[in-house]
Amino acid sequence: MTTPRFSRTEIVNTASLAAATETISKHHTIHEPVLIVGTGLLGTSIGLGLRSVGLQVLLTDPSPSAQAVAEDIGAGQGLTDEDQPGTVVVAAPPDVTGAEVIKALRRWPAAVVLDIASVKVAIAQEIAAAVAAGELTAQDAQRYIGTHPMAGRERSGPVAARGELFTAAPWVLCTTSETPQYVIDVASDVARLLGATIYHMTPEEHDGAVAQISHLPQIAASLLASRLQGTSGQALQLAGNGLRDTTRIAASDPSLWVQILTANAEQILPELHGMKADLDRLINTLSAPSASGARLDVAQLMDEGNRGQARIPGKHGGPAQGFAQVTVLVDDKPGAIVSALQAVADAGVNVEDLRMEHSSGYQVGMLEIAVVPGHKKHLVNALTKLGWKVL
Repeated sequence: MTTPRFSRTEIVNTASLAAATETISKHHTIHEPVLIVGTGLLGTSIGLGLRSVGLQVLLTDPSPSAQAVAEDIGAGQGLTDEDQPGTVVVAAPPDVTGAEVIKALRRWPAAVVLDIASVKVAIAQEIAAAVAAGELTAQDAQRYIGTHPMAGRERSGPVAARGELFTAAPWVLCTTSETPQYVIDVASDVARLLGATIYHMTPEEHDGAVAQISHLPQIAASLLASRLQGTSGQALQLAGNGLRDTTRIAASDPSLWVQILTANAEQILPELHGMKADLDRLINTLSAPSASGARLDVAQLMDEGNRGQARIPGKHGGPAQGFAQVTVLVDDKPGAIVSALQAVADAGVNVEDLRMEHSSGYQVGMLEIAVVPGHKKHLVNALTKLGWKVL
């Protein structure tokens, strides 16, 4: 797949983010009221975020209980037959998003309609088919823009919603040569009001990108985790963060991923064939591990993985950086982690990243603190003097 060429509009300075959002909230192009179709995690979070900056938000969902929860936590008010939304955000499951977009375009002929589904080409094709069938006019279709906020949580539903969910998160706007500027402006202001970082791609570029950076990792994690079904409990007691990290997203909602993977199959298949070729290569090599060149081939495969991983952007989306790890033993009791982090702060060292690994069979944990390499020695000495056990 050709690497997509896309542009990016950023709001990344967190110190000025609040001020920027306040300015945008006073000078935006969003037509109110804003209707959110779908009150799951993302839809409700959008409602909370837009309400927090003073916009009028309406809600609708086929599940009365989900809509009631979203209303109760302040994401908006229920849609009535008399309401005429000026902007519609379709936050429905991927397999019904296209139909909901078409319904919104027909029902509210003056509204700008955007969706937030994780696949874009299939939805664009549904809308084009509706135009060809006479269900929509070409002018109606121009009021639609596909978008995709790259944000989420491991929990789902309106109870997990947060108004700040999209802060500094990528939000892709999928424009075409026929998308009017005013439609782009409305979608851009929705993303900006929620604090997101805006990227511009075509639907094809978007689907190719997410096939690589989102859909393939989900497949790999699920396939790996499926191998654990027959693993003994004793063996699983030995598992560390490596297994947890590589299988974490395998806990995702199966019904949602059925929709995503089938909708983006055309872009996913080439990536799967590429992974299969690498796997076949490794299987062939390990079938004769003593053969000439076998060790070199395994080393090359591992090195290729190193080089790919090194290309993943680092902190705040900047270039990948190598940090030094300082591992501190902490008791499994209230306040222990806070005390350790306060000790790091007292030493004048910034925490670049953080993770926690629990010790099997003992009431202690290992706090792995990533710091700038030049600060490691100073931090180790400072923590040791304070009585912390540094491993």
